[in-house]
Amino acid sequence: MTITKMSWRPQYRTSKFRHVFGKPATKEHSYDGVPITRSVQDNQFCAVNPRFIAVITECAGGGAFLILSIHHTGKVDPHHPRVSGHRGNVMDIKWNPFDDFCIASCSEDSTVKIWDIPKHGLLRNLTVPRKELQGHSRRVGLIEWHPTANNVLFSTAYDYKVMVWNLDCPEQVIKNPVKTISFHTDVVLSMSFNTDGSRLATSSKDRKIRVIDPRSGALLQEVKCQSQKVNKVLFLGNLKMIFSTGNAMWNNRHIALWDQEDLSKPLVEEDLDGSSGVLFPFYDPDTHMLYLAGKGEGYIRYYEINPEKPYMQYLTDHRSHLPQKGLGVMPKRGLDVGSCEVFRFYKLVTTKSMIEPLSMIVPRRSGSYQEDLYPMTAGNQPALTAAQWLSGQNKDPVLISLKPGWQPEDVYSELTTGKSTNNSVDSKYSQNHPGLQQPAVIEERLQTKEGKESNALDNAQNAMSNGREDLPCSTPKTENELRQAFYRQQEEICSLREALAQRDVRITQLELEIKNLRNTST
Repeated sequence: MTITKMSWRPQYRTSKFRHVFGKPATKEHSYDGVPITRSVQDNQFCAVNPRFIAVITECAGGGAFLILSIHHTGKVDPHHPRVSGHRGNVMDIKWNPFDDFCIASCSEDSTVKIWDIPKHGLLRNLTVPRKELQGHSRRVGLIEWHPTANNVLFSTAYDYKVMVWNLDCPEQVIKNPVKTISFHTDVVLSMSFNTDGSRLATSSKDRKIRVIDPRSGALLQEVKCQSQKVNKVLFLGNLKMIFSTGNAMWNNRHIALWDQEDLSKPLVEEDLDGSSGVLFPFYDPDTHMLYLAGKGEGYIRYYEINPEKPYMQYLTDHRSHLPQKGLGVMPKRGLDVGSCEVFRFYKLVTTKSMIEPLSMIVPRRSGSYQEDLYPMTAGNQPALTAAQWLSGQNKDPVLISLKPGWQPEDVYSELTTGKSTNNSVDSKYSQNHPGLQQPAVIEERLQTKEGKESNALDNAQNAMSNGREDLPCSTPKTENELRQAFYRQQEEICSLREALAQRDVRITQLELEIKNLRNTST
């Protein structure tokens, strides 16, 4: 009788992010003595950019928030200057993605205010905003900046309306939004844009997920979740998927993944646990990693999202005894790429009145820049003006490289100046950017370079497949020699696969750079 042995080894999906771990900052690199707000609103209460941390705080006589320098770690002065121009509690704050010195805030006083922060930070209380947006009739709970158009802001309030604001107008007090979306039947709990900002997803207390055209206000799709309450909704980059968190029957926490073109049925849904804290989702479109952080707990789970089944791959989780009230996220351009940091949270810990940075690290031996971990990512330059977006244009974000010392000109520094062409766009671009080459010449040279790389790899593959002429061809005489020859072949195959993967990454980056160049020239 033949007995089949069962393998005890667990089967894991190959992924470079399978061993990502959370690394909390030490006490001297945290922010201590921060009077965090006691509000029970399900918001983050914190916003971060590479220069400043903003955190909503308690303030007598109205709402306020602190602005701390990103390097101002340690004990925070209890009399530190604040932004305190609201007459009611501050509900939400968001930094302008294209201006590190501009922040928007919304409040229970039914207004949205835009603030200019001095480059050296606050030396005294700031009470006069640059602009004030008056249009909502009840307290404003959420605000979101448009991801690609400059000076376009979205707000939603307890009057069930979503308003679109153009901040390029000269008025200091703006009373009329450019668009009001008013078909929600209950309070909007979250808003999320797709990559180019042409679609807006919302979740509401009426248990509906809606996909909206933010420019026209047209309702494109909606679905009512009968057996669950949807708290948060999030577009997953360019994967054309939507992720939602909520509470299912018996109050179990529930997650679901949806096709943005068809909300009739979720692609994946799962009950996680019986905890009561709201799950905040965070997505990194560069690594395709999804993080789930529960309010009032120290767990942060993370997954890898794939465009094909099984769609979601659980990786692991980070556990801490310090519960988070809210989380701020550092933009990718503010990460420490030398330590293989792929994401960074700023945890609001009310039990200790502190903000604790938490870095998500890919464990690698090399401390140098890892090109495969950091593809071209969205930068701090807008792709469109507010007027262009409102007129009907859509563009993807302007991408940058996270390589230390990288400048836009570095992409073309290795190429010599090409001859002029008759193309009007190329000549116009040359006049406006004399230090850079014309797009057509650059593209031709990049294609030539890619072709040379491809030919070199193809020749290596052919040499390996045609009898492996470059290797010693003597016939192995012993089992040990045979095993060594096999290992040598395996090593060469692995090195070739790695070279092919690096070439694919390089080609993708070059294609994105060409696309950025064309967007800039138009």
